[in-house]
Amino acid sequence: MNTETVKPHQGAARVGIGGPVGSGKTALLEQLIPRFIARGTQLAVITNDLVTKEDAIRIQRSGLISPDRVMAVETGACPHTAIREDPTMNIQAADFLDEKYGNLDLILIESGGDNLASSFSLDLVDYWLFVIDVAGGDDIPRKRGLGVMQCDLLIINKTDLAPYVGVNIERMLMEGEEVRGGKPILLTNCAKGHGIDEVVEKIAREVLFEG
Repeated sequence: MNTETVKPHQGAARVGIGGPVGSGKTALLEQLIPRFIARGTQLAVITNDLVTKEDAIRIQRSGLISPDRVMAVETGACPHTAIREDPTMNIQAADFLDEKYGNLDLILIESGGDNLASSFSLDLVDYWLFVIDVAGGDDIPRKRGLGVMQCDLLIINKTDLAPYVGVNIERMLMEGEEVRGGKPILLTNCAKGHGIDEVVEKIAREVLFEG
């Protein structure tokens, strides 16, 4: 880690993963976990759901990571509340994991599914990803939601579906670059693992300061 980088917390870097319901946040998480572990990254995961622990249980049962390194936050309200307006529960969960393990490099924090206005508090995360998918339509970037515009890295997922839903990916990219002022956008197909290595490298360089 770069010790000169100012963080709002001690311990591991914290990366948020947000996006609408069904965009592929958990699928992305399942692709990221083994790649970071293979790099030797000491990793933990926090998932957010409204009134269940479903995503956490899915990750715990996946065999990708030790189950005790996965924590669930039940938001009890709109998901953006627990990652933006009052991220206390997530901050406490991340602090707990940091204290429990002591040597963590990275904590991935998955938001519950939310709308295009969803964003992460910088009191909670150092860097955040926003996942949209082509099935939602190629007009999503033009809608200029906070998630699309403000995230550090925009992920356009399910690229394989574009021909079947009449989506022009090149148009999505062009309009995404326009509304984001040139901030990075990556294309993925999380179901097949396509484009995930580029996401890992981006996080490794910009958050873990590797390479």
